[in-house]
Amino acid sequence: MSTVIVAPLIAGVDEAGRGPLAGPVVCAAVILRKGTRLPGLDDSKKLCANAREDLFPRIQALAIAWSIAFVEVDEIDRLNIFHATMEGMRRAVAGLAVAPERALIDGNVVPKNLCCPGEALVGGDARERAIMAASILAKVSRDRHMVALDALHPGYGFAAHKGYSTPEHFAALERLGPCAQHRRSFAPVTRQFALDFD
Repeated sequence: MSTVIVAPLIAGVDEAGRGPLAGPVVCAAVILRKGTRLPGLDDSKKLCANAREDLFPRIQALAIAWSIAFVEVDEIDRLNIFHATMEGMRRAVAGLAVAPERALIDGNVVPKNLCCPGEALVGGDARERAIMAASILAKVSRDRHMVALDALHPGYGFAAHKGYSTPEHFAALERLGPCAQHRRSFAPVTRQFALDFD
């Protein structure tokens, strides 16, 4: 009688958008089958936008399960960016249609109250395929969202810099003041709010 060995269901978890001055932080969780072929899969930061866009639907199609969670600006400001990111990761894992047996978290902290055991993996987005896949789903989802926000808040250049602290973004902040999508708890935005109310 042969024994069937079933690979454990492991979710890779990553985020996009911890550092920007505007927009949500987006977290994703992905469970891949052992041996899933995804040519070109890598850490999202090492891929160009076109490569990420190409991989996005392929990851969704081939994954056992995937989940994307947005944590919006008001919650970031209320919780702080660290706790907002941890909450987003927790939601992403909880949102998987198939419950994982373990979660591998990119970074050095495991979110509290995960629905399964978790392990932090520093540099995981360059080492674990499921985390790479999660990094791409999070990054593409956030970039698309920032392009949509650019149309709602013209003049800030969200479609180009995605909310990061570029010289163009700082110039727009000085020219226009912060909008509803700016993180008021972040120092450059806080300073600009103070100037606006002087």
